[in-house]
Amino acid sequence: MRLVRFALWAFVWFAVLLCVVWATGALYFDFPVLGEGLAVGFVIVSIVAAAWLRGNLRKLSFLLGAFIIVLFWWLTLKPTNNRAWQPDMGQTAWAEIKGDLVDVHNVRNCEYRGEHDFITRWETRRVRLSQISGIDLAITFWGSAWIAHPIMSFRFQDANPLCFSIETRKAIGQSYSAVRGLYRQYTLIYVVADERDLIRVRSNYRRGEDVYLYRMRITPADARALFLEYIATVNSLHENARWYNAVTANCTTSIREQRPAHERMPWDWRMLLNGKSDELLYERKLIATGGLSFAELKKRSWINERARAADHESDFSRLIRVGLPQSD
Repeated sequence: MRLVRFALWAFVWFAVLLCVVWATGALYFDFPVLGEGLAVGFVIVSIVAAAWLRGNLRKLSFLLGAFIIVLFWWLTLKPTNNRAWQPDMGQTAWAEIKGDLVDVHNVRNCEYRGEHDFITRWETRRVRLSQISGIDLAITFWGSAWIAHPIMSFRFQDANPLCFSIETRKAIGQSYSAVRGLYRQYTLIYVVADERDLIRVRSNYRRGEDVYLYRMRITPADARALFLEYIATVNSLHENARWYNAVTANCTTSIREQRPAHERMPWDWRMLLNGKSDELLYERKLIATGGLSFAELKKRSWINERARAADHESDFSRLIRVGLPQSD
C-alpha cells in the first residue's frame, strides 16, 4: 500500500507541476505587457509556496489554484484577423457557391525566385463541383521523420488542381516555434493556392525539404463533399479568426476536426506525430498503392526531382505526377 500511495502522490505532483510549467509559459509568451517578469514572479511564488506551506494538500491546492487563475485569463484572449501579416499570409481565402460553380477568392499563386524572394499574387479561381475527379495528398518533410506537413490537392477534370494547406498565420517578424505553438501566438489559416505555389516552393526552393505525393482512394462524390467542408472552414476563418495550437488545432488534427463527428477517422497517435501519417493511410487502404510495399510506394512518391525539372513548365501539375501509382 505504501508503494501505491507513493505512486499516486508522485503522479499528482507530476501533473500539477506540468500545469505550473504550462502556466509559466502562458504568462511568458501571451501576457501583453511585462510577461517575462510576470512569469519569473509566478515561478518564485510557486517555489515559495511549495517550500513553506504545510502538507501536500495545501501545497497542491495553492499551485492548482494559481494554474486555474492563469488558465481562466488565458481563455479570454481572442484572435484577430487584423494584424500586419507577412506578405504571403496577407489575405485569407473565401468562396462563393452558386450551384455547381464555386468562385474561390484570394487564391495564392506566388512567383518564386527563392524561398524568401517572391512576388505575391492573389487570384480568383472559378471551379465546378461536378468536375472534381479526386484528391491527392502531398506530405512534406524538412527534418525529423516524425513530423511532416500535409497539403490536400483537389483535382478537376477541366481546371488545374487547387491546394489547401493548414498553417500558422504569422505576423511580420514572427517565425514558427513548436513551443510558442502551444500558446496563443498564432492564428490558424487555410492557405488556398495553386500547386506551383504550395508544392513548388517546398520541392524546388526550400533547402532540405522532401515532398511526397499520394493519390487518395476516394470517389468523386466524397471528394466533392470534402471540398465543401474545406470551403466552409475557409469562409468561417475569413470571418472569424481562430487560434492555432500545435497539439489540438494543427495542420493534421484540423483536417479531422472539420469533419462531422460521426465521419471522423478513428484517432491514432500518428495523427499527432504526423510524419507517420502516410504509413497510417497505407495501412487503412486510403491511398493508391499500385500493389507496392509501403517502402517502395514512398520511394516512387518522392517528387522533388520531377518538380525541379518542371520548374518553369506550364503543366507543372501533370509532370510531377508522372510515374505515380494511380490505383491498386
